[in-house]
Order: sequence, then structure tokens, then C-alpha cells
Amino acid sequence: MAGGGDVLLLVDEGGRVEEWWPKAEELFGLPADGAVGRPVADLVRAPGSALGRSELLVRPILRGTSVLWEVRTGGDTLGARDAALLKVMFSQAPVGLHVLDDQLRLVRMNSATRALHDEPLSPGRRFGEVFQLDDPVTEEEVARRVLETGEPVLNRLVRGALGEGRPHRRMYLTSVFRLEGPHGEVLGLVAAASDVTERQTSRRRMTVLDAVRERVGQRLDVVAVCEELAEAVVPAFAGIVVVEVVEDVVRGEVPPLVPVDRDVPLRRAAYRGKVSAYPVGDVRHLPYGTPFARVMADLQPRLVLVDADSIWLAADPARADAIRRQNVHSLIVAPLAVRGEALGLVSFYRHDDEDLFDEDDVRLALDVCTHAALCIENARRFTRERTIAATVQRRLLPQRPAPRIALETSHLHLPGMEGGGAWFDVIPLPGARTALVAGDVKGRGVEAATTMGQLRTVIHSLAALDLQPEELLARLSDTATRLAEERAALPAGDPLHREPLAAECVIAVYDPLDLTCTIALAGHPQPIAVFPDGAIESLPVSPGPLLAETGNAPFSATTVALPEHTTLLFGTSALTDLLHPRSGTLHGLLERYGRGPLQELSDAFAYAIRNGSQPGDLLMLLARTRGFPGDRVLTCPLPSDAEAAPIARSIARRRLSRWGIDEETAFTTELILSELVGNAVRYGAPPLQLRLVLDATLTCEVSDAGASAPHLKHARTLDESGRGLFIVSRCADQWGTRYHAEGKTIWAEQTLQTPAPAQTADDPGP
Repeated sequence: MAGGGDVLLLVDEGGRVEEWWPKAEELFGLPADGAVGRPVADLVRAPGSALGRSELLVRPILRGTSVLWEVRTGGDTLGARDAALLKVMFSQAPVGLHVLDDQLRLVRMNSATRALHDEPLSPGRRFGEVFQLDDPVTEEEVARRVLETGEPVLNRLVRGALGEGRPHRRMYLTSVFRLEGPHGEVLGLVAAASDVTERQTSRRRMTVLDAVRERVGQRLDVVAVCEELAEAVVPAFAGIVVVEVVEDVVRGEVPPLVPVDRDVPLRRAAYRGKVSAYPVGDVRHLPYGTPFARVMADLQPRLVLVDADSIWLAADPARADAIRRQNVHSLIVAPLAVRGEALGLVSFYRHDDEDLFDEDDVRLALDVCTHAALCIENARRFTRERTIAATVQRRLLPQRPAPRIALETSHLHLPGMEGGGAWFDVIPLPGARTALVAGDVKGRGVEAATTMGQLRTVIHSLAALDLQPEELLARLSDTATRLAEERAALPAGDPLHREPLAAECVIAVYDPLDLTCTIALAGHPQPIAVFPDGAIESLPVSPGPLLAETGNAPFSATTVALPEHTTLLFGTSALTDLLHPRSGTLHGLLERYGRGPLQELSDAFAYAIRNGSQPGDLLMLLARTRGFPGDRVLTCPLPSDAEAAPIARSIARRRLSRWGIDEETAFTTELILSELVGNAVRYGAPPLQLRLVLDATLTCEVSDAGASAPHLKHARTLDESGRGLFIVSRCADQWGTRYHAEGKTIWAEQTLQTPAPAQTADDPGP
């Protein structure tokens, strides 16, 4: 009789107990040494014996040449449950059960197993053949280890092979257990398997989509976004990917409407694969009559199965060759589009033993491209805004600062990712002086650039008034405060409403005649000076508040003496932080190049900084001081009476003749001097002084100790006076007043048609 429960005992041919198992000892309460060798009949007839009252199963077994009788428990409840459980598992369980022998051959299966396979199974097939595994050798090695060690393998994910007529692999979740006999002998294996293809496919697609959402769009650059997309989908979704973007989009221009004209070029922005038909960065038109051109015409995705008979391959031989060389069997072409405007397209390829694409993959490709298109559009808008801001800034900055005899300048401007507000100026002032200006409007984009342009215009207007640096900063701050108030008055929805206006600025006026520099700061770092002996110092200039944040705090100016051949460095906050001695490298550049050519120093900074990733602009203005040639300056005292004007004209006439000034300019100069000296005699206070400065212009200066402010009047016909400064304003290109601690200087400047040659001979007198 087959079946039954636990083995109890073995009886030999003579009816004696040969083996007494622990289960019998437990069930009947008789130890083995009291039962083995005794006739089984005695045990059955023994008073109170449970053996005679139990339902037992007896079957013969062959051991060698002898026949033994195996006695098992038969009608107990546990054996019935086990039989019922096995019946349910093999007839109703949803998990496929495969019983394998010790040679890994199929012995028995349940009904659910047949649903896992495309063809009927018959006993005798090997483990790898049963599942049509992608790697049967490895999986059989795993099964054999279970057979040898008895240690089960739980929830192992295995892939089915891509057989003929099967477009996708199947994924199975398997667990393998060893079967053992009642004496511990190895009988085989049980492999439980369930088809998790749909679950794994859905999980993989969600993983791809999550990776795209997390990794694509980290950088605000169109090409960088395309590279992020290619990295996110290969190999998780496709073995090969090509991202092509309309060339205008890469430059930040508005994308074309659909259908896209055949003449619109696309740039191959990113590629992942082995063989590329065209190099990354190549710009070309899409060939007509291909899936790629069709997608750009209607923005509808295409799922294409590739074979030797695909007629569209002939339209693009280079791409067709790459497809054949990589054994591509299917591709999806999906559009990159926003609001009906075409940004480009993405081509996903699968090749070799990868699964064929299906319609579910098309939907995933569209989701991927939708996210990527939004990131590309953001990058395009940022590129456009940055381009506009850079253009505005470039147009507003001085193109070629006017050369100065007594000052050499150079600048370094490294635009940042979000910059647009840094500026500098080199403004000629009368008396051979030069105003050096550097500043930075906090913020980014067009708003920062336009605000910078407004402040720079104000500086030029105020510089014409020949104000002291601290007074110029105060008035500039007033303008910045008004601009900030205008921002605050904007509607709450305007982004500029929430962005406060703040700017830093430094204004320095270098006087080569006195070899001094007067500096005022508004939130700007202290200038750095490299002296002729190589010493590097931060100039002790009093700090000042940012523009538009002054409150009641006044600006102050500091005048420092600068010997000839001193190098001045004015840099924005971001740059001077790098120049701090703690930064090491950049500070060392000043030691190495600080006394060499300015352009060499500027280039050294550019090489060391390696600009490109910082958010704000880095700007540096360099100036090398020189003394003014003594033969181009005339300074002499004047009497404070009516003789002052004739003396001034006579002195000027002789000096202008030596300078080679033409007669017309000399006559005009004498007329200007007559009016300036006459005005000083009448309204000023002694002592009086005359100074002529020959630079790119000719400047006439008359100084006195009076504090009265000159006022230009328009005299009436019968008035005897009041025309002096009016005549000066008509004869000179510009004129003005410069105040000192004691007294003032009235100056008038004329532009020379032909620069006068410098005089090198010693001049003992006027």
C-alpha cells in the first residue's frame, strides 16, 4: 500500500522487529531495546498495547535480496491533511510547482505550471528547458547548489529567453527547495515559479521615469539637458539614444511652429551607443522620407520595426549603416515639443537581444520627452535671457577706454551664469586727472544689466560736474534709492517687485600732477595696490554702505599718495574674495605679475580663475600710475589786480607757441583766460594761480581762495558785464568748477584738432 504517514518499524521475513523508529517509541511508549528482535505478534497481543488498536499501513520493501515489511501510521488526521494539501497545491495553487529529480529533470508539475509556458511540457525535460531561460547554465548551477547543500534559494528573479515569435522576455520569480526522503536521502527539488513580467516591466518603466525626472534639468543649458536625458535612459530603457535639437533652440531663439520646414537644421546634441552616424555637435537637415522628418512634421511618435526591407533607410545611408552595424531591430522616434512648437526629437533604439519596443514603451517615451522638453524650454529661455543681458551689458560697457598719458589701464570681465550687473569706467577729467569706476548691481539678467546702464549714465553725467568722489557717490546713491522705490511700487506679481536693489561701487580719481588718488567706496572691497618695490597692500580707504542702502550714513573719501609705477586693482566682491592672502594662488599672481605688463597680469588672473560656473560676474579693473610729463604743465602765480589778465595772456601765448598750438586755438585760449582771470579778480580772493595742462586736450585753470560759486548769466543788450562765463562756455568744449578745502578752481577745456608734440627741452620759465 502506498502513501501513509510516518515510518514506525520494519519487520523481517520471520516476523521479528528489525528496526524500531523514534516515532514508534513516541507513539507506543516502548524503547527500541525492548522491541527490536521480538516477534511483532507478541507486541500486538501484549496487554494494553496501542499497536493492536492503531490503524496502520504495511507495505513490502526490497533490501538487498530480502523482503522487509514497512509499517507506517495510516489513518491519523495529520496524514489526511498532508494528502489534501498536496492535492490542492497541485490542482488549484496559482504558483507553478515543478518537481525535479536529482538530475534536474521534470518529474511532476501542477496545473498552474502549464499557464507559465507557451508550449505543453512533458516529464523528462531539464530545468533550463522548462523555463526557456536566458541563461540556463547559471540557473542550473544555482539549482544544483540547492541540491548539494540543502540551502533553499528564495525569490530569485530570472529572465526567460527571447524565443522565436516572442517579442518580449518573461520574468519569473522563483524559489527552489530540496526534497528529502524519510532517512534524509536526496530525492530532488521543488521549484516554485510565478510570472512577474508585467510587474517588473511596470516597475522598470517607473524607475526610468523617476530617473529622468530626477536627473534631467539639473543644468540650465540646452545641450547639457540633452546629455542628461541620454545618460538617464541608456541602458535602462534603450540601448542607443540620439537627441537632436533645432539649432535655433540651442542658441536660445524661439522654436519653429509645426510643420517644421525641411530647411530647418537640427544639431545632434547627445548620443549614447557604439556607432554614431554623425558626430555629436553636427548640424544638418533631416532627410525627407524618414520617420524623423515625419515626427517633425506632425509631432506624433513613431514605433518602427527595422528590417532589411525598411524602405526609409535608403533616404539616410549614414544612419542606415549605423543601424545595421549595431543590429537594431526596433526604434521609437518621439518629439520634443512645448505648446505646439518643435524643439527637436529623440530616437530610442533597441538592438541585439533587447526586447522589441511596444506601444507601452511609446507611452513611456512620450512621458520622458515631455519632461525633457520642459527642461529644454527652460534652458532655452535662460539662454535667451542671458544672451540679451550679455548683449545689453556689452553695449553699455566702455568699448575702448580713452588712452591717458599718465595712466595705463586694463580690465578683466568674466561673465557669470546669472550675471549682468558688473561694470567699469575710465573717465577722463580736466587737468590730466582720470576717474576710475568699478561696480556691480546685485541680481541677474536683463534687470541687472539695465539698472547698471542707468547708474553708469548717472556717473557720466555727474563726472562732467567735476564732483569729489564722495559727493558723486552720494548723488549716485540717491538715484539708486529712487530706482529701488520704483521697484517697490511695481505690482506684487512682478518678479522685480520682490528683488531689492543693491549695488556696490568704487570711484577713484587719480591726479598725476600731485601723484595722489582720492578714493570713495560704496559697499565695495578695498582696492589693492602693488607698489614699485613689490609690496602688496590693501589701501586704507574708509568703507561705505551699498548704494540705495545708505540711510543717513555719509560717504567719505580717502586720499593716498601713489608713487609712479604703482599698480591699482579694483575688483568686485566675488573677485577680491579670491584675491585674499588666504586664497594663495591668486594672491601669488600679484607677487609674480604685479609689476609686469597689465595685460599679462589680467591674463594670468583669467587663466587661474577658470570662469564659467560662478553665478555672478567677476570684474577687475587694473591701473598703472605714471607721472605727468613736466614739459606739458605750466603753473605760475598771478597778481590779484587788473594786471593779472594781461600777464596771464602773455604767459599763455609764449607757452602755447612752444607747444606748437595753432594760432586759432591760441587766440581762443587767451580769450578764455581773460574771462577766467577777470572773474577771479572780481569775485575771488587772493592768492591767484594759473595752470595750463597739455594732455589729449588743453586745459586752462585759474584758482583762487574764494568760496563763491560762479554763475553763468545771459546778459541783456545794455548790460556792461555778466558775459564772462557765457563767453567761456561758448569758446570751450566744457568748463566747470572744482572746490578744494580752501578755495576753488575754474577750468575750461578745449579739444585739440592735432595733438601737440611733447617738449623735451628744459624750460626755465613760463
